[in-house]
Amino acid sequence: MFVKMRTELIKIIEGGLERNPEKVKSYAKLISEKLRETGEEKFADRINNLLNKKTIHPVYLDEFLSKPMDNDSRLPMVDIDIDTKTEDVVLPPIVKNKIEDYIQSLSQRDKFSQLGLNLPESLLLFGPPGCGKTTIAHYISERTGLPLVTAKLDGLISSLLGSTAKNIRKIFEYAQERPCILFLDEFDAIAKARNDSQEVGELKRVVNSLLQNIDTFNENNILIAATNHEKLLDPAVWRRFTNQIEVPKPTEDEIPELLKLYLKSVNVDFIEDIKKIKTISEILNGLSPSDIKAICFNGIKRSILKNEDSLSYPTFLYQCYISNGYHNDLDELILFLNAKGVSQINISKTLDISQRQVRNILQRKEL
Repeated sequence: MFVKMRTELIKIIEGGLERNPEKVKSYAKLISEKLRETGEEKFADRINNLLNKKTIHPVYLDEFLSKPMDNDSRLPMVDIDIDTKTEDVVLPPIVKNKIEDYIQSLSQRDKFSQLGLNLPESLLLFGPPGCGKTTIAHYISERTGLPLVTAKLDGLISSLLGSTAKNIRKIFEYAQERPCILFLDEFDAIAKARNDSQEVGELKRVVNSLLQNIDTFNENNILIAATNHEKLLDPAVWRRFTNQIEVPKPTEDEIPELLKLYLKSVNVDFIEDIKKIKTISEILNGLSPSDIKAICFNGIKRSILKNEDSLSYPTFLYQCYISNGYHNDLDELILFLNAKGVSQINISKTLDISQRQVRNILQRKEL
């Protein structure tokens, strides 16, 4: 059967090697027609079904080797992440559902297009620093299988504002020519409100240039932006993003999940103690996941240095306390640990001081 299709098969192989999808499709269609003529209708249908799908352009590593450069500094203006692996991220259920809905919408773009819903799949992530916006962008990249092209804002913004507009255009053109997600982190640096009295006219023209590039890019590509200062954004910027997700600080109820995530590599003597976990969650309430992660990792390091078999409750409380900057007030630290249920003997072990000193400080404070 395939003897009659030798020419088509050779042309398909050539098209694949030349990265010419139209050539592949054209000769695959010819094979499908010949198969149907010979009675192989099911096989022909399978080929047609593949041809009728809106295929994603394959990712070739060498397409990303040349990066757009800033003419002044001669430094690359983007970072490229291919096959990125992200760590787990703990998010409020509503935020997690929104992220999953967004990822699903990317996979169903053909279906939406058939219904006439040709809205751009742009996403704006906003919220306090350290809450996982960049991690979410990497997670979306991992789930979709698309490389993440992250614009380096220090490379975008030139001392010559005219060059800044050119750099913005270079970034968008680079991403538009490749199968990828363009990620603009710290977005407020280039998308500030044009009515800001502190900004000069040329910088406002830069924002106009940014908006024009977004409009062109949004037609067929995926854009994600993130900002810690959403109130600084120009109102017109918000209208360019059909998906807007706030990434807040964790609530007190979500902190235990973060603790389990960041402390999973070591033994912990308090992780299953509901009362102690509640106490720690109250102390950490109001901090970002990034802050909590730093406390956990520093607690692990201190536990290792103290030769503990497992990370102890007093050691972790100590790390929580000094993270607030109260490094030199020994009396207040002892009162803090005592108020959180740590015994005098464990306070003395944790702080490497005598029990008598601990007792004297507590008695003095009671007077």
